[in-house]
This record gives sequence, C-alpha cells and structure tokens, in this order.
Amino acid sequence: QVQLVESGGGLVQPGGSLRLSCATSGFILDYYAIAWFRQAPGKEREGVSCIASHDGSTYYTDSVKGRFTISRDIAKNTVYLQMSSLKPEDTAVYYCAAPRYYLSDPARMDRYEYDYWGQGTQVTVSS
Repeated sequence: QVQLVESGGGLVQPGGSLRLSCATSGFILDYYAIAWFRQAPGKEREGVSCIASHDGSTYYTDSVKGRFTISRDIAKNTVYLQMSSLKPEDTAVYYCAAPRYYLSDPARMDRYEYDYWGQGTQVTVSS
C-alpha cells in the first residue's frame, strides 16, 4: 500500500526558512518521481518541485528557483523540500505526490499524472 505523509509545515516570518518532509512507504523511492505541489485558497494546485526517478534530476517552478531545494534520502524513504527566503505568496497547503508509472517528462509537474497524494501540510508566511 503506497503512503505519503508530509510534515514540517508551520508559521514563519517573511525571509524565514522551513524544511518539509515527505515520508513514503509501499514502493521503491528511486523508481518513481516525487513532486511537491501547493494549493493556496481560491487557486489551482500547482507544481512546485520534482525529483525524477533513477538519476534524481530536479526541477522547480520559476517562482521558487534559487529559494527551494528538493532532495531525497533513499535509505529513509523520504523526500525533502528545503524552503528559504520565504514570501507571503508561498503560503499554501503543500502536498507531496507520486505517480503510478514512470514519467517521461517529470519537469512538467502535471498534477493529473500523479496518483498518490499525502494529506498536505500548511505553510503560512506572515509577519
């Protein structure tokens, strides 16, 4: 049974940092891409970052490039999202997700290609 569990969200001031974790089980982590998505109130769910299967290539949406870093610890079956220089517009519920099958173009971060989702963790950036 595939499971993804996010943690690490919270309230942080603008310019601060948070590290989100996505603990996975039920599959071999480096065989699948894992992506982070976020959804703010009234907005569509958007792809934030993805780490590809096998070679671990990483991808980011333009608004977080240079501020967020995705990584994975295969031994711990966990994917991380290190977020720095946070802005109020980063406020959202953050989800990690995995596809059922291999993705030929993980950079797209198309939410409809992802079959397994965590419950989400709230990130609020506010002074």
